[in-house]
Amino acid sequence: MGFTIGGIRDMRSGTRRRARATGCAMTAMTVAEYTGLWGWDVAPGARASRQGPDGRTDCSCGVADCPSPGAHPLHFAPRVAAGATLDEATAAWAEVPGAAVLLPVGRAFEVLEVAEPAGLHALVRLERMGLPLGPVAATPHGRALFFVAPGATAELPALLYRMGWDDAGLDLRCLGPGDHVTAPPSDFGGLGPMRWLRPPTLDTAGRPPQARLLVGTLAYVCHRAGSRFCA
Repeated sequence: MGFTIGGIRDMRSGTRRRARATGCAMTAMTVAEYTGLWGWDVAPGARASRQGPDGRTDCSCGVADCPSPGAHPLHFAPRVAAGATLDEATAAWAEVPGAAVLLPVGRAFEVLEVAEPAGLHALVRLERMGLPLGPVAATPHGRALFFVAPGATAELPALLYRMGWDDAGLDLRCLGPGDHVTAPPSDFGGLGPMRWLRPPTLDTAGRPPQARLLVGTLAYVCHRAGSRFCA
């Protein structure tokens, strides 16, 4: 049986359609895990596209000179609420195929962010001390994100003051209400996929630790590492 140019094109188109369908199905399963199993809201996010002629990364949102290409929610796409089923997640992502999976910060958790090498050292110390840990994610550009209980943004300045770290110039910041975390395994800003250093579990996803339990160790490790880890 012979092949025609049109037939080859049809085969390639079919392969691309199947690949897109498979990708959407896998993303919907990930969304359903985050909403149904871990109890987190999910927001469809923009994705980074081709490199522009000036070397900058373009954003699928279509906004020229987007300040956060591939790292912000799509303003026209509604959140998928905690508790959503696989069917609901599939229907939502069918409206925004290829969207990144973002986790809105503030309702179920907030985030303490440090340089990844410092975060890895802190994980070892925290585990040795037997302190509780929530999920911990890592970005492709070298940041570690510790999920903690809501309220951390408001508490952090006072915590650092009481512990004597308020004027130490630490590379330690908090993500709170209004921020979003790109969820593994979605791509972050065209730099590569997010990944888990400590994946969520039934015990940790819904009950992340209070920030006060982690801040002292994170601050100490950042301070001790100095410019090597926290430049």
